[in-house]
Amino acid sequence: MNPEVELHLQRNFAWAKLPASVKLSFGNSHKEWEKAVVDYNVKNQRRWKGSVVRQVLKDEKKYYQDLIEHSRAHLMLYPYHLSDVMVKGLRITPFVYYTKMMETIMEQERSYDSLPNFTAADCLRLLGIGRNQYIDMMNQSRNRRFFRRRPASVLLPVKPVTLPIIEPYWTMHIGLVTEDDIRACNAAEKSVVDTLIDRGGLKVGVLEKATCLSLYSRGLVYLSVPVLDSDLIIVPPLENFVMNRVMGDYFENLLYKIFVSIDEHTKVGDLAAVLEVDVELVKNAISMYIRLGFAKKKNKEKLDLHESWAGHFVENSVNEDMSSFAAPLEREESEDIFDSKEPPVIDKIALLKQPSEEGYTKRIAFLFDSTLTAFLMMGNLSPGLKTHAVTMFEVGKLSDESLDSFIAELGKVTDTAEGEAKRYFDHAFTLRDTIQFLRYNAAIDPAGVGAGVDLLRCESLNSLDASTCSRVLNKNYNLLISMAPLSNEVRTVSSSSPYHIGPPVPEVNSVWLKMWMYHVTGCGPVSFLLAKGTRLLHLPPELYPYERLMITTWGHESTIVNTSNVLMALNEALSHSAVLLQAYSKRNEAEIVYVTFPFDKPETDQNDSNHVDEEAPKKLDLVNHPALAKLSNFVDFEHSCGYVTFINCSKQYSDRQDESPPICSSNVEIDSFDDWKLLDMYLGVPLFSTEVNKHTCDLLLSRNLCTEKSLIALTDSHRRLVLFLLDFISEYQVVPLAEDDYSGPGDAKSFVCQQMPGINLPPVPYPTRNLMFSTNSLTEITV
Repeated sequence: MNPEVELHLQRNFAWAKLPASVKLSFGNSHKEWEKAVVDYNVKNQRRWKGSVVRQVLKDEKKYYQDLIEHSRAHLMLYPYHLSDVMVKGLRITPFVYYTKMMETIMEQERSYDSLPNFTAADCLRLLGIGRNQYIDMMNQSRNRRFFRRRPASVLLPVKPVTLPIIEPYWTMHIGLVTEDDIRACNAAEKSVVDTLIDRGGLKVGVLEKATCLSLYSRGLVYLSVPVLDSDLIIVPPLENFVMNRVMGDYFENLLYKIFVSIDEHTKVGDLAAVLEVDVELVKNAISMYIRLGFAKKKNKEKLDLHESWAGHFVENSVNEDMSSFAAPLEREESEDIFDSKEPPVIDKIALLKQPSEEGYTKRIAFLFDSTLTAFLMMGNLSPGLKTHAVTMFEVGKLSDESLDSFIAELGKVTDTAEGEAKRYFDHAFTLRDTIQFLRYNAAIDPAGVGAGVDLLRCESLNSLDASTCSRVLNKNYNLLISMAPLSNEVRTVSSSSPYHIGPPVPEVNSVWLKMWMYHVTGCGPVSFLLAKGTRLLHLPPELYPYERLMITTWGHESTIVNTSNVLMALNEALSHSAVLLQAYSKRNEAEIVYVTFPFDKPETDQNDSNHVDEEAPKKLDLVNHPALAKLSNFVDFEHSCGYVTFINCSKQYSDRQDESPPICSSNVEIDSFDDWKLLDMYLGVPLFSTEVNKHTCDLLLSRNLCTEKSLIALTDSHRRLVLFLLDFISEYQVVPLAEDDYSGPGDAKSFVCQQMPGINLPPVPYPTRNLMFSTNSLTEITV
């Protein structure tokens, strides 16, 4: 829907008050506008009273019936914010709603995965039906007797399961109670019903717990979760979250946006202001989190509880942190992962974790992508690790308060894997070491006091619009550090405030950077950047000497294929994507070397220089490669961190068929620069190798890269790098870069000036010309 039209529908503008441009979008038809009003309000589960829809649809009951049918048909969450109408007016309780939904999808023989994530979690909470139970019921339903299937309704529960979570501060309201219902109640239940009728909603904590649960299970009452503007909300690691799919309805989108934005130091009202979302919608979302057990209040009010609630844990002050699910932080001197000589920081941890909202300091955000969470979930590394990995993926955030227990789980991982599984284990080890290195380290905090660390998923941040994401990051963080490499499928976070150690724009994390590097240095493997729709009848002659090639489809990771069967796969990829085709090796595996930066220049030992064996060949260091010297004119290697990859395509391992090529980092001695070519460059802290990770973290400290002075210099150099790169992309585009997206000039410099203060630039542009890099030069080709 047109954003302008949606805005006027959201603000309940009458037809007479609509501007001409909005009326034109409806074809100046009043009837079309009425249809749009009803459709918008039903899809967004808006209340009839107070909305312009009441002028269009006079029958309130019919409106709510349409709303509930639409919600059920589209597998949306029950509209708890309309419980007063749904339960009192239509007598449709959450249990009735989800029972009918389950019956429908079972009759349609749809899989359990068709349920959206939050809807599946609510069904599990109320019906007790998870994946295994659903599969079992479907098998029973298909078991024919007398040539007839068992109806789904007889397999579903007849009453809700006992609520796994109910807090004393929740409010109980009377539903639609008939005389028959009253006759079926015992004396205690009648007393509670009479009290609710006379006094209205009451806190369940002041009533007998068993009676409340009994009335709820029979659908005579409903529960609301009060959330105030001043409330502080905690999101612990997720339990009982169902990972199925997302539907993209309004409420689900809001739930995910709040997930990545919320923290226990921000009041609900302030969070709504940061997100620029109506505070009532934010309260509805947080209320849903609390119902499902995905969040809890930090500042619960004090209540005089009924004796039946004795033993129920109630925290009466705002002094509650994450200690209920975070193990105490214990560090011993022997656990110094980098064997550094920095002073101990244990005394600062206790000071900084004092729950004083006035004294809350900004944190460091470590940015990761979904690849990391996949490694943590797929590797079966530790029994308790999956809960944290699910939280990292679904919430998009793992706060500092949860990192103690997360580190403890990572510490249980044992290095026993081989082959592809070893990759999962290596990422777990380096992630643990990186978190321990960054947390409460005064040398890493730009403020110089040592700050906590939050883990943020790039894809979740991308779900926020640019201005909202900028406000969230600036409010909570003073430094962003990206993992390296981030997946090519991820749109990296672009930010000059807060400072960012990582790719400044998505193009720096794309194939374009490779081609630009080869162009400015005259060094790189034989490479062909082919536009989408290109079709090759044969391989280019420049690739004939190579036995294996590297294929990178746009926005995806590289794959290594044999030259003998590459043509068919290449043309298939070119039918739907641009492709980078590169030489990889002449036989078996190529030799790969990672050189971390800032570069650690080798020191010459004077004693050794006096005893040089003149007959021994002179060794060269990759740090002194001429390509790096040329690249340093464009890339600020002194104030940023990351690594450059070199490849030796000519190296042959005739007797090492089953072994991987050697992987090293920094100060690698070689015989000649000629065989070593630039492959790629990534900015950030690498997680794929313990050695490379350790050396990068050491450089962060020794070169003082996180000081204010260094970060300012990094921001300036990032701007220059982006200008160089975007000018290069524009030069090889038929259409000027971003011309369709911005009303200003289409040149790269104007593009950067507009976009660097914000974040989340448009997707990386496709190449529109075929390019070849060979014999140290870049040329445009026709195939």
